[in-house]
Amino acid sequence: MLAPRLLLRPFSMMRAFLATEAAGGIVLIAAAAAAMLVANSPLAAEYFDTLHTMLGGLSLAHWINDGLMALFFLVVGLEIKREVLDGQLARWSDRLLPGVAACAGVVVPALIYVAINRGDPAGLRGWAIPAATDIAFALGVLALLGSRVPSSLKIFLTAVAIIDDLIAVLIIALFYTAELNLAALAGAGGGLLVLALFNRRGVNALWPYLLVGAVVWAFTLQSGIHATLAGVAVAMTIPMIRTPGRPDAEHAPLIRLEHGLHPWIAFAIVPIFGFANAGVALGGFSPAELLAPVPLGVALGLLIGKQVGIFSAVWLLVRMGWAARPRHASWVQVYGVSLLCGIGFTMSLFIGGLALGDGSHQNDAAKLGILLGSIASAVAGFAVLRVGATPRRA
Repeated sequence: MLAPRLLLRPFSMMRAFLATEAAGGIVLIAAAAAAMLVANSPLAAEYFDTLHTMLGGLSLAHWINDGLMALFFLVVGLEIKREVLDGQLARWSDRLLPGVAACAGVVVPALIYVAINRGDPAGLRGWAIPAATDIAFALGVLALLGSRVPSSLKIFLTAVAIIDDLIAVLIIALFYTAELNLAALAGAGGGLLVLALFNRRGVNALWPYLLVGAVVWAFTLQSGIHATLAGVAVAMTIPMIRTPGRPDAEHAPLIRLEHGLHPWIAFAIVPIFGFANAGVALGGFSPAELLAPVPLGVALGLLIGKQVGIFSAVWLLVRMGWAARPRHASWVQVYGVSLLCGIGFTMSLFIGGLALGDGSHQNDAAKLGILLGSIASAVAGFAVLRVGATPRRA
């Protein structure tokens, strides 16, 4: 009876995760389109002025990018912890294929961006912009294909994107951290020690973690480290119950928190972030500027770098016998999913603001590159998967 029980997990937490992410991706696409329409309409002035409205010492855009997105990063951290401890990435053999693919999918786009921007020291700061994959957006495109895409590929894409997120978190911490305020950093560290003690003592109520987690976020905001990283750090302290071979423990604090937050993240916070950050006034750009190093490097990094890095890594690992191709998936379908990994919307916009400065002309140029590269990757990936579709389920 072990085999049927082993099949329960992908159809419990993973199925719910994929369904929510896919639907949330469609909402995100609509939010991004609405932002572009508003930013190039008579309402543009009100749109940009509203984002700069000051509330409690921070602008509305700042609250969205540093406050609401901390909750997004909290869920990212919960997903990483769950998958590594008790999910699709629990074994080293499960991590190898998506792990190597994700690393290649970070390195190759960054190299393309650097090659194009090598003569611009300011533009070079954006090297990490095309490095990440947007899970929601990519799964939203996959959802349009339904059962034509094997579920093994959906899980592979999710694993690659989750590892991408982990790499992006490390990049933000290492390369986009301002001058440190050691006192505030010590306060954040003290809060994390309290949370670790809660975990150690078996505290299963969520409110103590959330209360102290808010304090950790406040200290991190003042520390010089980007405040959203507090979300990932807090997530690592939330208790998780391992349930190998069985459905996820619904009573575990981590699972309860992830289930509770995930719909809000997918259907509210990420679309709000997309609406607040995707709006670019196209009137400020000439056609020639679209081929400037920053937008060109971002667009080609996403469209070319992601597919080359990920597909090449998968092909080499399978060819060398170190990993197996995703079950029931053809090479055409693997290539199609590699293209979809070039959708770098949410995290790319986030890193662009850190690297090039919110509101700067270069960051607006990077946003255009993100939109062009992500849309091209989505259209190309959908077309390839449509042509190579199969009605079989993995």
